[in-house]
Amino acid sequence: MFDLKWIRECPDEFDAGLARRGLEPRAQEILDLDRRHREAQTALQVMQQRRNELSKAVGALKREGADASSEMAEVSNLKSSMPEKDEEARGLLSSIEELLAGLPNIPFDDVPEGEDEADNVELRRFGEPPDFDFVPKQHFDIGEGLGGLDFEAAARLAGARFTVMRGAVARLHRALAQFMLNLHTEEHGYSETNTPVLVRDEVLFGTAQLPKFAEEQFKTEDGRWLIPTSEVTLTNLAMGQIYEAEDLPIRVTAHSLCFRSEAGAAGKDTRGMLRQHQFEKVELVSVVTPNESEAEHQRMTACAEEVLKRLGLPYRVIVLSSGDMGFGARKTYDIEVWLPGQNTYREISSCSNCGDFQARRMKARFRPKGEKGTRFVHTLNGSGIAVGRALIAVLENYQRSDGSVEVPEVLRPYMGGLEVLKPHG
Repeated sequence: MFDLKWIRECPDEFDAGLARRGLEPRAQEILDLDRRHREAQTALQVMQQRRNELSKAVGALKREGADASSEMAEVSNLKSSMPEKDEEARGLLSSIEELLAGLPNIPFDDVPEGEDEADNVELRRFGEPPDFDFVPKQHFDIGEGLGGLDFEAAARLAGARFTVMRGAVARLHRALAQFMLNLHTEEHGYSETNTPVLVRDEVLFGTAQLPKFAEEQFKTEDGRWLIPTSEVTLTNLAMGQIYEAEDLPIRVTAHSLCFRSEAGAAGKDTRGMLRQHQFEKVELVSVVTPNESEAEHQRMTACAEEVLKRLGLPYRVIVLSSGDMGFGARKTYDIEVWLPGQNTYREISSCSNCGDFQARRMKARFRPKGEKGTRFVHTLNGSGIAVGRALIAVLENYQRSDGSVEVPEVLRPYMGGLEVLKPHG
């Protein structure tokens, strides 16, 4: 959501930001609605003032025994016309809010220009892809060979894009989540949190999944939504809050189930567990003051990178172009892990600075020290990291020619000391 005052003052800058998103100018449309809304409000105020004046005049005339019929008739006319004018003002305000709610965030100035992922810019790499003396397999073949990934059973239970994990592979998946949570809470300063996976409309609106992306979510019959990521719930803990500046930054993390309809993903990653309807993530969310948000973005990305460094997984960091960023982001760093089975890098974490975009939708503020008024906080979110994709990366990067998989050293304490996953049977 945007500051309407800023659009009034900087319409060209607003339109230029939309243009970087590949969108047509909208400032004039918004300002026309805003002008009509303010005119309707002014007219309503004038009518209310006139009604009050007439009511006093009627009282005075009656006390004097004078005729007040014309004044009473005008009061009656105002009473009947004021609700219509009020409805007009409310309708115009609703139109403005609906229009603004459907527009994406404006990219920061240093975000690369571009139309799509082809224009993303690589920033750095860590580690070298493993050099196998055999043709590396993809995770689904490895997992099935270990007896740990069962896609046929999942299809019988729920249909496509689900996975049943068994035995040591299921434990490895759990170990990854526990390792990530411990790292982020014990070393990175995040507070572990457990939040609902079912939420109300206003919660998804706050983090900008609604109204534009309703088709990408799952909705229950009682009107609640299954969260696509715990970014939704962790960020909305700030909804309606006013923080003292000294209480910020707030850093929270959660391991949760996530649900996505994968609308528009027909034919993409249909085998395996890269693109699922149900998956798990360890999420990172920060609530900060505006002058802290850029440094916090770098910090959060480094925290996500550290997970992959500890796991010994090769990865690269890219900054997304203006045309490839998510709806609510002003700037996004994607971390892509190397997958030998696909011979390419694939996204495993996305860390975004949303500025005050979500805060305005959630009405989340802070009180600067020494100031009477309040300002909107900045919110940031990032995967710290996607648990299922981390499992995929471990299976593929640590695979052996005999079908076994070495357990990364950092995960062995969570695996009861197990060092190698061996093929089933």
